[in-house]
Amino acid sequence: MKKFLVALVLSLSFIIVAQGFAKEKPRIGVLRFTNQTSAGWWRGGVGRELQDMLIAELASLKCFRVLERKELGAVLKEQDLGASGRVSKSTRAKIGKLTGAKYLVAATVSAFEESTSGAGGGFSFKGISIGGKKGRAYMAVDLKLIEVETGEIYDARTVEATSKSGGLSLGLSRWGFSGNLAGHKKRRQARP
Repeated sequence: MKKFLVALVLSLSFIIVAQGFAKEKPRIGVLRFTNQTSAGWWRGGVGRELQDMLIAELASLKCFRVLERKELGAVLKEQDLGASGRVSKSTRAKIGKLTGAKYLVAATVSAFEESTSGAGGGFSFKGISIGGKKGRAYMAVDLKLIEVETGEIYDARTVEATSKSGGLSLGLSRWGFSGNLAGHKKRRQARP
């Protein structure tokens, strides 16, 4: 997933750098990921988890001003507390100082196929068995960069990734007892 997010970040970087920001880092907010697939791994919190991961990756680049949008309610509550008179004037958060986003990033998981290809097999001889399997998955995320002032889609891209997996198993059967060992490894590749 980390390589996939790096591909997302690189796509966003290319989109925004292409605009030619020499003087000021672009101000962006990241919206929650949505899912348009029937992927079984998608559950209630996955969109927020992916949002957090993308925000962390973008912020670590230091070439964007990444603005908080997920926890904005907590920020507003803190400002309201300062305005209530219960917080020292010298340390309170002042109302009207939030930074506005120039762009919002929206991401939609538009395709997910878990078993796009695979193979497996093995053999057994005199109670010893050896086997293995390989599999491949595919995922696509549609990115939209929305200009806040006009509501126009500034740019849109699809980032695709594949994941390969493979495993090996070894089994032994003697005198009515049997057991086996297996290993599994995944490899990911993302394309902006």
